[in-house]
Amino acid sequence: MSRFRIAVLLALGLGLGAAGYWYARSPAALPAGAAESQTAAPASERKILYYRDPTGAPSWSATPKKDSAGRDFLPVYDDAPSFAPPAAKAKAAANGARKILYYRNPMGLADTSPVPKKDSMGMDYIPVYAGEEQDDGTTVKVSLDKIQRSGVRTEIVEARRVVRPIRAAGTVKYDERRLTIVTLRSDGYIEDLFVNTTGQLVRAGEPLFRVYSPEIQRAQIDLMVAMRAQVRMPGPDADRSLEGPMQRLRNLGIPESRIREVRETNTTPRTIDWPAPAGGTVIDKRVIKGQRVLAGEELYRIADLTQVWVIADVAEDDLSAIRLGSRAAVTFRAYQAQPIEGEVTFIYPELKPETRTARVRIEVPNPDGRLKADMYADVVFHAGADAEAVVAVPASAVIDSGARQIVLIAKGEGRFEPRAVKLGRRGDDYVEVLQGVDKGEEVVTTATFLIDAESNLRAALKTFTQPDAPK
Repeated sequence: MSRFRIAVLLALGLGLGAAGYWYARSPAALPAGAAESQTAAPASERKILYYRDPTGAPSWSATPKKDSAGRDFLPVYDDAPSFAPPAAKAKAAANGARKILYYRNPMGLADTSPVPKKDSMGMDYIPVYAGEEQDDGTTVKVSLDKIQRSGVRTEIVEARRVVRPIRAAGTVKYDERRLTIVTLRSDGYIEDLFVNTTGQLVRAGEPLFRVYSPEIQRAQIDLMVAMRAQVRMPGPDADRSLEGPMQRLRNLGIPESRIREVRETNTTPRTIDWPAPAGGTVIDKRVIKGQRVLAGEELYRIADLTQVWVIADVAEDDLSAIRLGSRAAVTFRAYQAQPIEGEVTFIYPELKPETRTARVRIEVPNPDGRLKADMYADVVFHAGADAEAVVAVPASAVIDSGARQIVLIAKGEGRFEPRAVKLGRRGDDYVEVLQGVDKGEEVVTTATFLIDAESNLRAALKTFTQPDAPK
């Protein structure tokens, strides 16, 4: 018996033992009648393959020997089916009736022989039987025991959403629609400040400062004069005469409450407590007590921080996957464990030439005011989360050679069909298949490269065994 046959038998015994089968098991583990079947045929008609340990331990010998306790190793004959798994039995029975096509190199090299031979190391070439080659021009046959040892897994192709996360860095900015500037429409003098610090919270209508303005004073006096004229000459024309002075006060930004106060009290207060036009946080203060201010000069800037913007820089390659209304998970560096869900509301129309990124605006709620301007944020867009379901295969099922992409279709009974596919959108776990695979088919998800290598090897060996073309 050659050293190669012993090595093959030992490897098969170990491999199948790991898969749940042992070529050498103790007699106690054999089914009833199995021991007798070993000696059912005359010894002259049977061939001893090897000798196994009498205790069932994974130990074999090519020649008779004894174990450490002095017990003889037991012979294993070539007609002892009790020690082979069902797949091996069927294969052994079929091999007796099948035709040997050629013999291949035991090391997997592209070397074949039409007759039995040995390699340079004395190892026997392995016979290749009819049926072990590709069933047709598109499928490859792999033995069931090799499939089991390789850990081949498959999955049914289904329609699903292919979601791809797109990551980007962002920065918190004020919502520009929620900014308010406080200014006067006439010259004046600041006599007192009620809001005197940056960052102070104010409510709409709350007084910010006290101001004296000669122009506002003149408009109030004009209203007083029109009211006295109405008393002397009542009538429709007198009522219309009040509209002019009242409109001038409105044009100066005087609130309606102050106009009613002048009419009801029939007085012209010298100063006015200027109310805040909106509520929020004072993010800029440019006025001090006693200052002379000019019409149109910015005095305060107030921001409503109940909602802020996150401006994310998205790579040019990922921009096509982002749509208005898409959802995004925003994680702030200051609050790593508390991500916030936001919505894409605008994609800016220009790219930064230095980084080849586009700015994407995300609106994020900030009811507690903990988000500050210029905070850093990590943004994840879930591209495809709201798209329709498409035919997709696991990413691990795709074999990408660069020039083409293929998947292996499981046909059953150890047969696999390599099939070229056209891919679409990619996700973390799945890839959209535009062409090549249909729903309900079964694709290989693990050990794909092993099967692909088997297919390429057999294709190469087949070219070696083809007869030369006549010259």
